[in-house]
Amino acid sequence: MSEPYAIRLEHIWTSFGDKVVHKDINLALPKGEILGLVGASGCGKTVLLREIIGLQIPNKGEIFVMGESLKTISSSHGKRLRNHCGVLFQKGALFSVLNVFENIAFPLRELGVEDEEFIKRLVFMNLENVGLSAKDAWLKPADLSGGMTKRVALARTLILEPSLLLLDEPTSGLDPISSQDFVDLLSGLHQDLKFTVILVTHDLDILRDLCTQVAVLADQQLVAFGSLASILACQHPFVQRYFHNQRAQRVFSYQAKTQPQTQQGQLNG
Repeated sequence: MSEPYAIRLEHIWTSFGDKVVHKDINLALPKGEILGLVGASGCGKTVLLREIIGLQIPNKGEIFVMGESLKTISSSHGKRLRNHCGVLFQKGALFSVLNVFENIAFPLRELGVEDEEFIKRLVFMNLENVGLSAKDAWLKPADLSGGMTKRVALARTLILEPSLLLLDEPTSGLDPISSQDFVDLLSGLHQDLKFTVILVTHDLDILRDLCTQVAVLADQQLVAFGSLASILACQHPFVQRYFHNQRAQRVFSYQAKTQPQTQQGQLNG
């Protein structure tokens, strides 16, 4: 029987010296979901992303990615697993000395792909997938708008056809139109490619329009996890402040009529 979960976190504890960041975090995310990870600044959201892709090791606990334990996996198998995980950093992290084509092609060249026609075909296909044209391939990152930078970074992320995408504040710095365009783009790609997404965000509109699941970090713990409607029903003080302030109430007003019981009680038992 295949593993139904893209990610499983079991009793994750993370600390830096005396500072505890994560305290007994448990989460099981089914494949194909789009999870919005929210919390106050400094609560450890990006740290959790780094742990999921193996760039950082938690002090205690175990992380499973596509059924594979990061604690026991071999280094060669771990590298292959990471090739199935795409990461989009907050500011795109494009290489400034490379043009768009070479930025997108970079993961293929790192894997040792030498067939230039194959690389060219994949690069232009992914440019088209993210709504850019062939002529954009020869631009440098400095010539790109914020929205184009995000699209190029997403194209690079998708070049290896990952089954898991990890996005850190994907709409940060974008104007409302570019932000909505990016959300629509990601939603369309998700419907076509069926990948799993974990995204760190403070954008309430993304939580409403894109995410199928929401996880809330507060007080070093995962205090709520489930559908947006269930999160809105959670009584934790941070959740109340975050999701029921004046602006949030305007954004989530259509959700107010249905608020099923939150899964909070199942999280850290």
